[in-house]
Amino acid sequence: MRKRTLGKNGLTVSALGLGCMGLSFAQGPALDKDKAVELIRMACENGVTFFDTAEVYGPFVNEEVVGEALAPFKGEVAVATKFGVRFADGVQTMDSRPETIRASVEGSLRRLRVETIDLYYQHRVDPEVPVEDVAGVVKELVDQGKIRHWGISEPGVATIRRAHAVLPLAAVQSEYSMMWRQPEAELIPTLEELGIGLVPYSPLGKGFLTGRFDKTSTFGKDDFRSLVPRFSPENLDANQVLVRLVEQTAKEKEATPAQIALAWVLARKPWIVPIPGTKNPQRLRENLGAADIELTADEVRRLDGALADIEIAGDRYPAHLAKQTGR
Repeated sequence: MRKRTLGKNGLTVSALGLGCMGLSFAQGPALDKDKAVELIRMACENGVTFFDTAEVYGPFVNEEVVGEALAPFKGEVAVATKFGVRFADGVQTMDSRPETIRASVEGSLRRLRVETIDLYYQHRVDPEVPVEDVAGVVKELVDQGKIRHWGISEPGVATIRRAHAVLPLAAVQSEYSMMWRQPEAELIPTLEELGIGLVPYSPLGKGFLTGRFDKTSTFGKDDFRSLVPRFSPENLDANQVLVRLVEQTAKEKEATPAQIALAWVLARKPWIVPIPGTKNPQRLRENLGAADIELTADEVRRLDGALADIEIAGDRYPAHLAKQTGR
């Protein structure tokens, strides 16, 4: 698989990464550990060198699975994990105090079975802790050899500039897909200006762009999509116009809808590395096939023109979680 570089300090990874969250957290029942390990190793064998997890996924379980799976591939792959989010009595809270970061990195290193974390994200911006203080602690960890690069997930552009001035960011993680194009307004131009990579999560619209879901689809309580307004029956129905557009292009390119959705993201900028997730080996192979699909400039323009005429129904997050993004 072709490689891409995140940030000016040269974090080079496969053009597509693997988002590992859903293997054990927030997307229905966790996959059996042995099967999860097998799937991650299958991704390695098919050219993936970039794997995304977080302390809070599980919590802790996902990092352990990723650490076990990637142990035979040390030095060949890059692992990203995250700090700063905790659950207290079932409520998601932010905690990026210096002492918390220092404790978190030790736990992540142990669970991931590595001496150095390749990319360490602040999972969400903590309004109680200045980002300059966060960057200062992360710089200590870089100097100590515990992490190589750092990033922030779902920050606002002012926060990006403040953080980057203290310690250059390699990457920003944000939702970005045909279904959520808001990053194009301010985020992507800012990243391009500063030389920061973008790592889109949910590049398949949390699965919607694969064409799997319609108004009859249901989601269990252990599936985060059960809380997402975009996945209510009425909004699933209203957004089928987007699925039809993707399916039409897929037919023309002799590809699948998922491959077209991912190829579209890859075509935006050469420093964008999407991290689709899956529990299914067949879906993994399908997703990785997107790296071989070239959308021409005319095809991208045609898709963008059609997308501009589609108004997506439903928010991407419930209100209480939306407040934690763009800070």
